[in-house]
Amino acid sequence: MKLLLRYPLVAGTIAALLAVLVLLLSGQPLVAQVAASVYALAVAVYLAVGMVRRLMGGQWGIDILAVTAIVSTVLVGEYIASMIIVLMMAGGTALEDYAAGRAKKELTSLLERVPQTAHRERNGNSAPGLDAAGTDDGGTHAGGQHEDIAATDVQVGDILLVRPGEVVPLDGILLSESGTFDESSLTGESLPVERVAGDALMSGSLNGEAAVRMQVSALMEDSQYSRIVALVKEASESKAPMVRLADRYAVPFTALAYALGAVGWIISGDPARFAEVLVVATPCPLLIAAPVAFLGGMSRAAHSGIIVKYAGVLEQLSRIKTAAFDKTGTLTYGRPALVGVRTSGSLTEDEVLGLAASAEQYSSHVLAASVMDAAGNRGLVFETATEATEFATHGVRARFDGRDVVVGKPNFVAESASGVVETELASGELAIYVGVGGEFAGALVMSDPIRREARRTLTELQSMGVTRTVMLTGDALATAEHIADEAGLTDVRAECLPPDKVEAVRSLPLRPVLMVGDGVNDAPVLAVADVGIAMGARGSTAAGESADVVIILDDLSKVASAVRIGQRTVKVALQSIWIGIALSVALMVAAAAGYVPAIAGALSQELVDLATILNALRALSAGRTRAGTRGQDTGAKGQKAAGGTTGAVAASRLPRSAGQS
Repeated sequence: MKLLLRYPLVAGTIAALLAVLVLLLSGQPLVAQVAASVYALAVAVYLAVGMVRRLMGGQWGIDILAVTAIVSTVLVGEYIASMIIVLMMAGGTALEDYAAGRAKKELTSLLERVPQTAHRERNGNSAPGLDAAGTDDGGTHAGGQHEDIAATDVQVGDILLVRPGEVVPLDGILLSESGTFDESSLTGESLPVERVAGDALMSGSLNGEAAVRMQVSALMEDSQYSRIVALVKEASESKAPMVRLADRYAVPFTALAYALGAVGWIISGDPARFAEVLVVATPCPLLIAAPVAFLGGMSRAAHSGIIVKYAGVLEQLSRIKTAAFDKTGTLTYGRPALVGVRTSGSLTEDEVLGLAASAEQYSSHVLAASVMDAAGNRGLVFETATEATEFATHGVRARFDGRDVVVGKPNFVAESASGVVETELASGELAIYVGVGGEFAGALVMSDPIRREARRTLTELQSMGVTRTVMLTGDALATAEHIADEAGLTDVRAECLPPDKVEAVRSLPLRPVLMVGDGVNDAPVLAVADVGIAMGARGSTAAGESADVVIILDDLSKVASAVRIGQRTVKVALQSIWIGIALSVALMVAAAAGYVPAIAGALSQELVDLATILNALRALSAGRTRAGTRGQDTGAKGQKAAGGTTGAVAASRLPRSAGQS
């Protein structure tokens, strides 16, 4: 009911069609014809007003054909056909309006996620709400208090309390001794970083396991997350709407129809000849072919786990020349996996991993999940500890049958085990150190692996005409280049914040540009790209809402599938349009020569429409593809084998050199 009230022209046309059918069934064909004709002409006048306004603005479109078709079919008595044309036009307008409303709704949803409140410290020298260890006790100390106020009311210099798991509301400076923050929503880096007193904090980052104090350095409107929201809004408003595919054929087709009709009228001297030509010149092939093909393409994409928000996106996908990718969570799995166990002593790799996992089961640290998953994949059995203690941001100690096991940072392990030696790490790797029985036992080397389907996906894109591939990431250059070499990327832009990514995409010369990402930090660049694709299976909601395409499966190869579907859809749509135009022109020529009466012309036009629709429905099928590319949508299957685990990733007890790479 809400949809009908929102789109009255669609509702009115459906109601009018039902009324006409009732009149026909009740034996009142003349009344039915008059009612349908009056309604169709009224809609034609309404469309003509808008058409004239657009013509005055220099815009020519398919509305010219629609008005011509409605009037001509009414004049020759084909009132049912005129009603069908009206319904198609009304439905198309409603779909465009719905897409615009959806865009506003998504933007509103993003704005609602901006931090709204902050815990501001009032007076006093002690840390309000913090005990001696720096953790939030939820109370108030004699020396001061904290109060909840609107984030927009916070001033530069105010001291805020950020509780565990809360979003940092504004940019500032860390006052606490140390803290762990997940900045993946801003930089795209999956491994949370450790900050110490005096380090800068960015709004939008997620606090870790302990409450911290910070001093505000920027107002709400000047903070990082607010700038991201502003960029999304600006990009969304500046993105030009797609010109409908069929519009470009409207003017020459209409001109040809009028010309042939006039020739037939002049040669025969009969004005009915002009009407007969217009009957077979109805723009149904143009009105139907592209929408049916594009709807078929969207259905095909959805069947493959690819949600295309607007039909016009498929046309853009078909012409992509440059593809840009975020790294973490897009080209990689976005979570660390065990790549090796380096032993130092008499214990085997499985024994070191098994003891480390047994100790990590008593840790709330999210890296513990990766260690336990790695041990579980090897079929190792976890031991039960007689006692276990976790030391936040450092590691965990546990006792198994009188033997102490220590897991965590090298300095932490060195306090309880002798002979600790930091292991050499390649780009993008990190190490978790293990001590057993007072001696260094080894290190677990972990890495965020590149997706198995990444190189194949890039190869497929290049085979489909994507001549340039770019990585845009917040990671360090060395890590980015390591992944780029493995994936086969042609260009690397590292250490990028959201505004840097936006400017990079805007500056790329080969258009259209496709951007693939998965975090809040990718939302602005997804919105400003010609086509934004969000890895929605594990990415942020903001990225999904800013994107034109959302991949609901955790499979990068779907990016190539989306481009392939776009190319096939446009190919089928153009074929259908040209088939319809060719058949219509043949009928127009025959009608101008006097061989196609009005009634026969109307029936023939229905056959043209049927041929056009049947051909357009081919977009629902996969079609023939290049060898080696069909059915390759299973890239995610290798995820578990590559060591991927579920859940977020943290590295608060890692050395800064590894955790921030």
